Amino acid sequence: MGIFIGGAWAYANGSLHLGHISSLLPGDILARYYRLKGEKVLYVSGSDCNGTPITIRAKQEGVTAKEIADHYHNEFVDCFSRLGFSYDMYTRTDTEHHHQIVQAIFLELLEKGFIYKKEIEQSYCVHDQQFLPDRYVEGLCPVCGANARGDQCDACSSVLEPLDLLDRRCKICGHPPTVRKTEHFYFALSSFQQTLEHYVDEAERKGDWRDNAISLTRRYLKEGIQDRAVSRDLDHGVSVPAKGYEQKKIYVWIEAVSGYYTASKLWAKKTNENDQIFWKTGTKSYYVHGKDNIPFHSIIWPAILAGVEKDPLPTHIVSNEYLTLEKRKLSTSRNWAVWVPDILEIYDPDSIRYFLTINAPENRDADFSWKEFIYSHNSELLGAYGNFVNRTLKFIQKSFDGFIPEKSISKEITNGVSRLYEDAGRSIEEARFKQALETVFDFVRFSNKYFDQQQPWRQVHEATEACKQTLADCVYIIGNLANILTPFLPFSSDKVKDMLSITEENWKPQTIPARNVNGVEPLFERIDPERIQLELEKLGRGQRV
Repeated sequence: MGIFIGGAWAYANGSLHLGHISSLLPGDILARYYRLKGEKVLYVSGSDCNGTPITIRAKQEGVTAKEIADHYHNEFVDCFSRLGFSYDMYTRTDTEHHHQIVQAIFLELLEKGFIYKKEIEQSYCVHDQQFLPDRYVEGLCPVCGANARGDQCDACSSVLEPLDLLDRRCKICGHPPTVRKTEHFYFALSSFQQTLEHYVDEAERKGDWRDNAISLTRRYLKEGIQDRAVSRDLDHGVSVPAKGYEQKKIYVWIEAVSGYYTASKLWAKKTNENDQIFWKTGTKSYYVHGKDNIPFHSIIWPAILAGVEKDPLPTHIVSNEYLTLEKRKLSTSRNWAVWVPDILEIYDPDSIRYFLTINAPENRDADFSWKEFIYSHNSELLGAYGNFVNRTLKFIQKSFDGFIPEKSISKEITNGVSRLYEDAGRSIEEARFKQALETVFDFVRFSNKYFDQQQPWRQVHEATEACKQTLADCVYIIGNLANILTPFLPFSSDKVKDMLSITEENWKPQTIPARNVNGVEPLFERIDPERIQLELEKLGRGQRV
């Protein structure tokens, strides 16, 4: 069985912040876990280099859209690499490969009658002498009254058209736009209403979607899915492959989600592998994103796949709620954000991965606070896990010349480790990553307690064989904790595996051979709590570094 994992594509118009990583990290946890299980995994994503946010940024800075896209794509690649994201294919939407396949999907939908032409009224800026794409129009949401863009309202999750907005204004110049007629292509989303209703019923019955995805998708279905424009008057993007319409571009909402398929095809091309096992019945597919992207993954992408007769429709929708910062909503415009390039300069990537998982906004909004981040690092990663590893291996170095005692592992310990693999694995597969990590750290606390109860520092003088048993048990726990934590904390897991010379890669209890431990060093360094105030002051000043 193939496991397909798609991470949402970030707009290449600005740096990544922790909100982005919070919603994308589950994809890497899944990919690493299923590889350990021996499954055939394809984990893809890329940079969205065609969206209007990029052209807006380019105009503001007086450079080309390609220069903006290149800069941020390269920065994304660097950040994801330093965070340990293990994509099989990370690409971008402005490649010739992506354009050609998106155009082929467009033509297939057109040929099957799911795309049609229609004359519409569209916002036009007389001052800038151009039709305005959705994100170039801002105003007030007609549903809730909040500030919104022309494609959707982040406050109430309503999907909008620019002409729906009240008090419309042009994003470029601030003038109110007029309305002019133009011809565009439309995707007959409404023809998939019944298919999608049945699809969501099945997803809810199986429990494979997050609750927010079920409730929001049901809301759209209840309101009745409307046909949506699939072309726009833009300078930048994938050209419409129809004679006389080449100047129009395929709208980003249909083009970007198609990136999952184009990335799959690019992976197949570059590796000489067959990607079709990921696009047939029986494939498990996880689509990982934030809640603002739910309709694109639960309605639009499934409708496209149904239209081009590709199986399966997404089986698991992993949609996080929002991450707030110090109890306030993230704001990139006001620089109220923790930027990924900055945090990676100072802090351990595993610390970031740990906090964003144990504090994940899986079912409701979660908060990132510098105090909690630094305290959780010092108390959990360093104080509980790192301390258990360090004191066990240091004791072996001191008392047994670094040689791991050879003993049959206690039944209580082997049973506990076996259960941990089962419980953590089940939680990961069900997209309950926070629960999985909590379960592992419950076992870390049990392990510390076991070490303290056995008192090897006394046993080594009073009962040497019992001491060897204690240490063999603890090393067995350490090796298996490192294995189970590989999807969550890959860097520190690799350190432990190096210390214990573990080379086996699978999701089952590991036997740790009796041999010398190598280069024992602390897994984590303590973070001075004074950094809390420094980071808060930096945040308050709106500083990037």
